[in-house]
Amino acid sequence: MVIGIVWVKSQAKLEEKRIAVTAENSAEKAAQYASRITELEDRIQVLERIVTDRGYDVALQIEALRDQRQVEARLEPAKATSEELN
Repeated sequence: MVIGIVWVKSQAKLEEKRIAVTAENSAEKAAQYASRITELEDRIQVLERIVTDRGYDVALQIEALRDQRQVEARLEPAKATSEELN
């Protein structure tokens, strides 16, 4: 009887740990999805602006955005390196 009670309690603790790990993983994935959704919404807004602003040449704007992303991509490693030094 005592062994049964101990076993049941240990099983309950294990189940609680499994639930906690699952909840933590779910929260982390939800945060990643939210971040990605925000990024995609920002990109959609840029595209909507390009399409709806008739006074601008679409090709020039797309190229400008590409250039901007290339500059930002080049700056990211330098920024990470400077942060590591601090």
